[in-house]
Amino acid sequence: MELLGGDLELGANSNFTFIYDRQKGIIPAVAKVFPNEEHRFCLRHIQENLKKQWKGKELSDLVWECGRATKLNHFKYAMDELKKMNDEAHAWLCKIPAETWSKSYFSGHTLIVCLNNLCEVFNAKIEEGRDKPIITCLEYIREYLMKRLCVVQKEIDKCQGELSTTATIILEEIKTQAAKYVAKYNGAGKYQVVSTWQDQYVITGFPSRHVVSAIWNKIENGEDAPNVEDWVHPCYKLSTWRAMYLNKIDPINGRSMSPKSDCPFTLAPPKHHTQVRRLKKKRMRGVDEPNSQTTKLSKKFLAVTCSKCHNKGHNSRTCKGQGGIGEVGSKGKTQGKGKTQEKGKTQGKGKGNLGNSIK
Repeated sequence: MELLGGDLELGANSNFTFIYDRQKGIIPAVAKVFPNEEHRFCLRHIQENLKKQWKGKELSDLVWECGRATKLNHFKYAMDELKKMNDEAHAWLCKIPAETWSKSYFSGHTLIVCLNNLCEVFNAKIEEGRDKPIITCLEYIREYLMKRLCVVQKEIDKCQGELSTTATIILEEIKTQAAKYVAKYNGAGKYQVVSTWQDQYVITGFPSRHVVSAIWNKIENGEDAPNVEDWVHPCYKLSTWRAMYLNKIDPINGRSMSPKSDCPFTLAPPKHHTQVRRLKKKRMRGVDEPNSQTTKLSKKFLAVTCSKCHNKGHNSRTCKGQGGIGEVGSKGKTQGKGKTQEKGKTQGKGKGNLGNSIK
């Protein structure tokens, strides 16, 4: 943590926020090196740990509602509902400080996020190069970033408007919800926003549906009011997105073009110790998280077709000649319309009867 602080030029009094997955070694280390930092726990990891003991979609949804609550009253209401559903899970969750995982207790000096998705995405992208030597791994990351910047730049060039693509979609959803509210002005610069329901959800960095309704009311009354897009946090602006991808990564020559070192001695490689088993490359997945990395599709709920009789419901190993009309049955036998004739038996000529036929 001290080396990380030196690389990022962080001091003991810096206003950075650390978010991690409640590892026991990191918690005291961050508290010692950065005593004034804000500490947060990833809500996804909290949910995964809770599901190991208490499963259920309704219980998980209540945990997410507690974490996403932006008001203390909403947080307490969600916790009470959680207690009614499962008292033991509620007691387990209460042991974790709410200021580390619920938005209602966050200070607000940084963006209100409760997930470390940035770290998860980074680990997923370097999966193919993370087990390589350090130089090869860094070269893999450099090439990926070089291509990624080019791809995103093409998407930025297609965008129009003031906000980024995702921010525009979120703001349009807020506007749709704001149409269901009625703003009432009190004459002193304050508004009472009323709706048919009593819930309130605030999306971080965006004006809430209540603010949008109040802005529309000011515009209808002929008052000066900024555009709704002006209330969005600068990090969601298209100009910020364009500035982030403005700098590009230049291609470099290979090792054959590298200058020869003047070092008088040869650096020996470090001692290699072969592990007992193959090193794990993929991350550990949750209890009910689907394994999307598998290369084979599940055959569950699929009808099997027999290669002998071409009927569904069984395979060639369990086929007992249960084919349909006119289809090939078991070896050495053929099926006719309603009758089966054994091999070697022929029909009588001129008499129209079947010799030794079996119905």
